[in-house]
Amino acid sequence: MIRIAIAGYGNLGRGVEAAVTNACDMELVALFTRRDPASVKTETDIPVYSMEDAVKYKDDIDVMILCGGSAKDLPTQTPDMAKYFNVIDSFDTHAKIPEHFANVDKVCKESGKVAIISVGWDPGMFSLNRLYGQAILPCGNDYTFWGKGVSQGHSDAIRRIEGVVDARQYTVPVEAALDSVRAGENPTLTTRQKHTRECFVVAEEGADKARIENEIKTMPNYFADYDTTVTFITKEELDRDHAGIPHGGMVFRTGTTGLNNENKHVIEYRLQLDSNPQFTSSVLTAFARAAYRLANEGAKGCKTVFDIAPAYLHPASGEELRKNLL
Repeated sequence: MIRIAIAGYGNLGRGVEAAVTNACDMELVALFTRRDPASVKTETDIPVYSMEDAVKYKDDIDVMILCGGSAKDLPTQTPDMAKYFNVIDSFDTHAKIPEHFANVDKVCKESGKVAIISVGWDPGMFSLNRLYGQAILPCGNDYTFWGKGVSQGHSDAIRRIEGVVDARQYTVPVEAALDSVRAGENPTLTTRQKHTRECFVVAEEGADKARIENEIKTMPNYFADYDTTVTFITKEELDRDHAGIPHGGMVFRTGTTGLNNENKHVIEYRLQLDSNPQFTSSVLTAFARAAYRLANEGAKGCKTVFDIAPAYLHPASGEELRKNLL
């Protein structure tokens, strides 16, 4: 059995707990938290320890799955943990992935450990499908659509506006743009043409709703470049109708083949997720299996999803995969 530990017990950590429990070749041996371990109530009987004590258990853990945030946690936590453990993270700040990779790779080369970073669905599974599409159809175009789903970062941005009690923001693909891409028309699309944003907001009693709506719609880097609708609802309605964290999206590669580019092709990969964190957790868990296998083969250094052979993700043997899936 592959001995798995979890660092962090938010939505992602709880998802990993469920995913590992459902894996036939894994067992949970530890949960590490920055909170008081005695205050953490888990869904299983996994032992809970302080994050500061993690290094004491380095010989009892095959892979550490890091479930912190990309903004403040993973940039330091991943290289720190990679000194002692094989690690997986879901670092998703796309522009900073090369820098994060270099930092983690340096540590892994020194410690002899394996790290796989930026694992999830985007970056992660969507990244793989963009790679496959470009490799197969070099004469073509990429399109990525996100949603319909809850953007946790955009929802948080709304909650920071004065007078807002709570909020959910949904990213929604524009159907006309999707139809054009699926038809192989290779459209040139602006940000506004690809997605809209739907905001459901609970305002404080007596708050200036017109001001709140204007602040949302004009917020740079979040809403100003999109057609945005704002709907004010009660806290009860928000809790009843918007409690989940669904998400998903589509990756397209449209292209042509033939000496005269006479034949058009469309590749579409779609995800429709009831729970963004639970799906991401399931991807992390599969790649933890790959990290374990690579470490047993003597590999070291930082990897991304591009570097992992698909067979390393599946619990079945190569013989079984060739017989049943190929």
